[in-house]
Amino acid sequence: MADYRKITLDGLWHNNPALVQLLGLCPLLAVTGSVVNALGLGIATTLVLIASNLCVSLVRNLVPSTVRLPAFVMIIASFVTCVELLMQAFTFDLYQILGIFIPLIVTNCAILGRADAFASKNPVLPAVLDGAMMGLGFSAVLLLLGGLREALGQGTLFADMQLLFGPAAAHWKLTLVGDYQGFLFAILPPGAFVGMGLIIALKNVIDQRLDQRRAARATPAVASGSKRVRVTG
Repeated sequence: MADYRKITLDGLWHNNPALVQLLGLCPLLAVTGSVVNALGLGIATTLVLIASNLCVSLVRNLVPSTVRLPAFVMIIASFVTCVELLMQAFTFDLYQILGIFIPLIVTNCAILGRADAFASKNPVLPAVLDGAMMGLGFSAVLLLLGGLREALGQGTLFADMQLLFGPAAAHWKLTLVGDYQGFLFAILPPGAFVGMGLIIALKNVIDQRLDQRRAARATPAVASGSKRVRVTG
């Protein structure tokens, strides 16, 4: 029986595709110059992850092992094409900004890896949940890095959200610093590497603190056990 709690925690934290597996870093570092770019790519990647995991799980017993990976790539490419056409129809300006990184979702190792390592070996519900949690975990890192780079590079948050949500989102922009001259390093590729390194370091620190707390809780229980008493003179 599938452990849904473990699947959720693995996708969001313990086995996060961006922070732990370090997969899909090319689009992650390339398009996270702003929150709207990060959110657009995150939604697209999550939809492809869920749909591809669903289909791979459904056909897992029908596809011969000799053509398993090519079949998975074709399934992923089909859903990426659907997402690409939807973005062209409804968010064309954002699609132009993201450019080649939408079709490149096909080669995202996080998606193919989950299809091969999990969806091809598990029933539909666990596979769909795994795709959703891995997608959300990946999207969370995208948003965190995008928000950090936009805040440092432009002094704003949620700028140009109308590209994704329409004219009603044009007023969502938050100006953090008035008359901000910008910090060019933050929105260039080196800034993305530094920001990603800081986020990974923060996760490692949190994990270390959690491990220390677990060890501290376990120590009194061991110390309070039976003690050997000397009864001879």
